[in-house]
Amino acid sequence: MVEQSDRAPLLDWEEVPPPEPVPTAPSPQEENDLPSCPSNSRPVDNTTPGAGWNTSPGAPTGVAAVTSKDLSSPVKHGGEGDAASPGERDTAFPGLSVKDHAVTGWEEKDQIVAVFVVTFDTRSGNMVEWCLPQDINLDGVEFKSMASGSHRIANDFIYFRKGSYFGLACFANMPVESELERGARMKSVGILSPSYTLLYRYMHFLENQVRHQLKCPGQYSPLEAFYEDKKAILPPAGNGLVTSCPTSALATVVNRCMHPEMKITHPAGCMSQFIRFFGEQIMVLWKFALLRKRILIFSPPPVGVVCYRVYCCCCLANVSIPGIGVSVPELRPFFYINVADITALETELSYVACTTEKIFEEKKDLYDVYIDNQNVRTHRESLQPLLRLNSADKEKYRKLSEQRQLLLYSQEVDENCSTNEEDLFILFFMEQNNRIFQTLCEVAGSSDPTLTAEHVRAMGLDPQGDRGFLVDLLEVYGIDVMLVIDNPCCP
Repeated sequence: MVEQSDRAPLLDWEEVPPPEPVPTAPSPQEENDLPSCPSNSRPVDNTTPGAGWNTSPGAPTGVAAVTSKDLSSPVKHGGEGDAASPGERDTAFPGLSVKDHAVTGWEEKDQIVAVFVVTFDTRSGNMVEWCLPQDINLDGVEFKSMASGSHRIANDFIYFRKGSYFGLACFANMPVESELERGARMKSVGILSPSYTLLYRYMHFLENQVRHQLKCPGQYSPLEAFYEDKKAILPPAGNGLVTSCPTSALATVVNRCMHPEMKITHPAGCMSQFIRFFGEQIMVLWKFALLRKRILIFSPPPVGVVCYRVYCCCCLANVSIPGIGVSVPELRPFFYINVADITALETELSYVACTTEKIFEEKKDLYDVYIDNQNVRTHRESLQPLLRLNSADKEKYRKLSEQRQLLLYSQEVDENCSTNEEDLFILFFMEQNNRIFQTLCEVAGSSDPTLTAEHVRAMGLDPQGDRGFLVDLLEVYGIDVMLVIDNPCCP
C-alpha cells in the first residue's frame, strides 16, 4: 500500500461532467503580475517527442508546462456536500480551476491521445479490455500499466513510456467471491499523452475510475466523456512532439515557473523523501546522472513512489548554460519498464528507469548503474571509483541539508512559502552543475586551457577524489582542456 505522503495531490473530479461551462480569462492585472518562465539550454530533439524538458531558442512554443499552483499549492479535497469554488465552476470538471492554471502567457493544452482499461484474465493474463480510440496501438501497455507482482498489493499508480508517448495508469485489486476470477479482480485505468508534465492532473480521476471498473465492469461512459473532452489535436506530421516551456531569458532567481516541465507531479515531500532515502548517496547518483549513464532502479511493487525516484534522478543533471549538453545523450526518463522494453533499451545511450522484474539484474549490457533499495552499484570497472564518497561530496551534502533546514525553519516560523523543497533541490544541483561547466568553458576559452587544482576546488570538487569524474566529464561533453592534477604520490 502506498502511503499518502507518496501520492500526488488529488483533484476532485466528478464522474459525470456538469453542464457546459462559461469560460473566463485572467484579468489584465493578473496577467501582468505573472512571472516569466526561463528555459533550459538543451535543444528540442525532434526524434524524441514529448521527452520532458527539451527546450531551446527557436523551439516551438505552442505548448507550455504546468503552473506553480498545479505543483505546489495544497489541493483541497471537498466532500460530497462541499460547494465548488468559482474557479472550479469555470471548468468542465470540478476540482480543476482556471485560475490555478494561469501561466505566463502560455499554457499546456490537454494532450490525451488514448484512454484504456487493462484487466487481468485468469486464462489470458493481462489484456486490454477497452480503449479509445479503438485503432490506437497499445501493444505492451497491458504489462506496463499492471506491474509484475501487483497481485500482492491493493493499489498503485505507474508512470511509463509507450513509444513517443508517456502514460499514467492507476491499478487496483479487489477481492471477489468468484471462482472464475480466483478470488481477486484486478484492473488498471490509464491514459497516454505526448508529455508527462500534466498527467498528474488526472490521477484522482483514474483512481476513481479503476474503482468504478472493479465494482461495475463494462461501464465506460465516464471514460468516453473524458476522452472526448481531453483528446489531443496533434500536429499534422503526427510525430507527437510537445514542447514544455517557451523560450525566454533565464531569470536570476528561482520561481515556481522554473523548469516546471521537470515536475511530473508534486507529491508532498517527494524530494525530501528522495534525500532521506538515499542520504549522501545522492552525490553518487548526481555524478552518474551528469555523466548520462544508464540508471536502472529495482524495487518490488508498489512502483509509484519509485517512479518519483526516476524523476528525482533526472533533476540532478539539469544545466541552464546555453550550449552545454548539445552533443551529449539526453537523460531520458523511461519510468517503469518490463521485459517487453528490452529491445528498446538496447539502443538507449542514456536513461533512468525502474522495474519490478529481477531478471534485469542479469542483463548487464542494458545498464551502467543498478540500484537495489539503497544499494547503488555498477559492474563497470571504470565507474567503480565514483561509488566512493570524497570530502567534497560530503561537504555538498552538508550544504544541501543545511539549506533544507533553513527553508523548513523559514516556512515554520515566518510562514514563508515562496520557495519549496522542490525548487531548492533543483536549484541546488543546477547551480552546482552551472558552476562546473562555467569554469570548464572559461578555462577552455582562455589562452592557457589548463585545469588546475584551484579550478577544481572552485567548482566544488575534490582535486584528487574527483579526478576520474572530471576526466569522464570532459570526454562526455567534449570540452577541450588539459587536466594537470597529479595523482597522490605513492610511498
